[in-house]
Amino acid sequence: MTLIVSSGFLHAGVMDKAAMEKAFPSPYVVGDKDETLPVWPLYQQISTDTPLVGYAFESIDLAAIPGFAGIPFNLLVAIDPNGSFLSVRVLSHHEPVFLEGLGEKPLIDFAQQYTGISLMQNIKIDAKPTLGSANNSANAYIDGVTKATASVRIFNQSLLSSSLKVAREKLGYAKGRDPDLIARIKPDMFEPMSWQELVDEGLIVKYRFSNQEVETLFAGTIGEGQDPEGAEAPDETFVELYAANLTVPTVGRNLLLPQAWEYIKNNIGSNDQLLLVLGKGRYSFVGEDFVRGKVPERLSLNQADLPIEMRDFDLDDRLSLFDLEYKLKLPDDLEGFEWKLFHVIGQAGLDPAYPAEFKLNVTRQKGWLYPESATEGLAFKVPIPEHYVAAAETDNKTWHSLWAGRKVDIVILITGLLVLTIVLVKYRILTGPAQRLRWFRPLYLLFTLVFIGWYAQGQLSIVNITGVLQALEAGRSLAFFLYDPMTVLLWAYIGITFFVWGRGTFCGWLCPFGALQELIGKLLAFIKLPQLKVSTQLDARLKWIKYIVLATILIIAIVSVPLTGSVVEIEPFKTSITLMFDRSWPFVLWAVVLLLLSLFVYKGYCRYICPLGAGLAIFGKLRIYNWLPRRSECGQPCQLCKNRCEYQSIEQSGKIDYDECFQCLDCVVIYDSDEQCVPLIVEKRQGRKLKTRKSGDDLIASS
Repeated sequence: MTLIVSSGFLHAGVMDKAAMEKAFPSPYVVGDKDETLPVWPLYQQISTDTPLVGYAFESIDLAAIPGFAGIPFNLLVAIDPNGSFLSVRVLSHHEPVFLEGLGEKPLIDFAQQYTGISLMQNIKIDAKPTLGSANNSANAYIDGVTKATASVRIFNQSLLSSSLKVAREKLGYAKGRDPDLIARIKPDMFEPMSWQELVDEGLIVKYRFSNQEVETLFAGTIGEGQDPEGAEAPDETFVELYAANLTVPTVGRNLLLPQAWEYIKNNIGSNDQLLLVLGKGRYSFVGEDFVRGKVPERLSLNQADLPIEMRDFDLDDRLSLFDLEYKLKLPDDLEGFEWKLFHVIGQAGLDPAYPAEFKLNVTRQKGWLYPESATEGLAFKVPIPEHYVAAAETDNKTWHSLWAGRKVDIVILITGLLVLTIVLVKYRILTGPAQRLRWFRPLYLLFTLVFIGWYAQGQLSIVNITGVLQALEAGRSLAFFLYDPMTVLLWAYIGITFFVWGRGTFCGWLCPFGALQELIGKLLAFIKLPQLKVSTQLDARLKWIKYIVLATILIIAIVSVPLTGSVVEIEPFKTSITLMFDRSWPFVLWAVVLLLLSLFVYKGYCRYICPLGAGLAIFGKLRIYNWLPRRSECGQPCQLCKNRCEYQSIEQSGKIDYDECFQCLDCVVIYDSDEQCVPLIVEKRQGRKLKTRKSGDDLIASS
C-alpha cells in the first residue's frame, strides 16, 4: 500500500473513476459514483455475474475531522455489504509525528489492522482483551502507536464517522440518528428495586397479546383463519412479553448478579445497549431455528421507522468462561419464561431518549404443497423514563473515552498544576530559606520533563497555534484538540495564568524542553563551562529574532500547509520530547546543538529563537499586575539582581521585563535575603526601614 502525503490542504476527495479502478483492480469492477452520496460501488466479476461486494469512498468527503495539525486525514476506505472493512488506506495526512520522527510506516501498519473488522464491533485502541474476551466477536482490539495517541484517535474517528455515514445510507443502519449526537443512559444512577418496583417505575414493560388480537392482524390476508387452536380459545394468551433496557444500572444491577454486571460493563462499548426480552405462551419470540449469537429471525428492532440491528448477547456461554453460576433474578411466577439479551452497538444510533420499537413477527401459511405465507408484526415499545437519560449534546464525540482512559494522568497533571499555583501565589514558601527553591525547582522541572513531556506527551508547540490558524482559515472546528487532554489542560491553565503571571509560568516551569535544558545545565555545573554573557544591547536585539521567526511561521501557515510542516521544525520539541531523540540524524543534531548552546548561553533557544515563547510573550501582555516585589533601591543604585539574572530580564532601572522573565524566583531569593540583598544589608547596619515597590511601579508600600 502506498502512502501519498498531501501537497496541499484537501477540501474534497481527489479520486476519480480511473484512480478508483487503479486502487481496486480486477477482480473488482468499479461502478459509477453515486449521485447522492460520494461513494463508488464495487462489484466482483464471478463467471457471468457481477454481485455488489462493497462501497469505496474517501473519508474527507464525509467526515473532514481536523488532525493534530488542524488538517483532516483523507482515507480511502472500502466496506462490504455487511459493514466489514475490505481496505483502509491513507491517501493524505499532515500529522507532524508521522511526517518525520516516527515516519509513515507505523501509520500504514495501524491502518491495515482495520481490514476484516466490522462496524458492528466495538473497536478498542490500545486496550487489552480481558480474560475470555480475546475471541469475543463483539470487540476488536487494535494496537495504537506510541507517541501518536491523539493522531490515531483522530484517524479512528475520521474512519468510523465516514464509514457509518455510508453504512446508514447504504447498509440499512439506523441512518436517522448520528450515534455521536444521541442521548446517553446515566451510568451512575442506581436505586435498589424489586421486580415489581421496576415495573411500577416503567423500567420494565409488560405486554400480553391474545389469540384474538393476533387473528385481527391477519384479517383480510391469506393468513386469516389459519390458527384453529387460537380460534377455539380467542381470549387465551398467544404470547406474554416483558422487556427492559438492561444497560440502565437500576435495571441491570437489580436483575443480574454482581459478577455478571461487571462482565457486561467490561465487554460492551460505552454507548452500547443491552435489551432484555422475556416471553411465555404459545409462540416463542426466538423460535426453534434460533442461532445463539445471531440476529433473531422473529424479533426486529426499529426506531423512527428505521431498522436497527441487534444480536443475541449469549451471556450464558460467555459467563461459562469464568465458571460463574448465573441466572436472571426473576420472581417465582416468571421462572418458566424464556429470556434473551440482545446487543445493540453504539454505532447503530439507538437513542435511549426515545422508545425502542420492537416487532414480534408472526408468520402463517395457507396451503400444503405450495403454501402461501403472510407475516404480521406484534408491536411493543421499551421506553426509558427520562430521568434515567442524559439529554443529547453536540459534543458527545469519541474523545470522551480517551479522557476517561487517562483519568490517572489527568489527576496527576492537575495536582502538579495545583502545586505550581500554590508556589507562585505563596512564592515566599520557597524563597524564604533559599535552599527550598534549590531543591524544589529541579524536582518540579524533573516532573515537567519526565511526566508532562516524555510520559504524558504534553509538550505545547507552535504546531498548536498553526493548527488553530489553519483550521480557522478553513472554517473547521477546533475539536481536534480534545483528543489530547494534556494539551487542552495545559493550554487552559496557561490561558488563565496569562492574566496573573504572564509568559513565564509556562516557559519557566511547564515547558519540558526548557526543563531539559536547565536540568542538563545543573547536572554539568561541576564542569564549570564558561558562560557567555551577552551584552545588554546585543541581548535586546537577539530577543527580536523569535518574533521574526513567529511571524514567518504564521504567514507560511496561511499560504502553504506543506511548507508549514517544514518551518515548524525549528522547534526541537518533537525530536527531544515527543520522540525522545528517536529520529533521523539531522533533527537529532539540531536538538543537540540547541542543548549545547544552552550550556554556554543560558537557555539561548528559549530566549532568542523559540516562536512559541514569542507567542506566549505577546499574550503575556494580558498580565494584570506586576507581581514580583521591588524596592526603591533596585536599580537605583543596586544592580545585584540585574547582574545575577541569567535571563537578562531585569532592566538597568531595576524594572522586571515580564515578557522575558521566566519566573525562576532567583531575584526574590535575593530580595528576601539579608545576606545577599544590598539594601537589606545596609538596613541591618543602619537600622532604617526600606520601601517596597512592584516591578516598574512607583513606591507603594513598606516592607
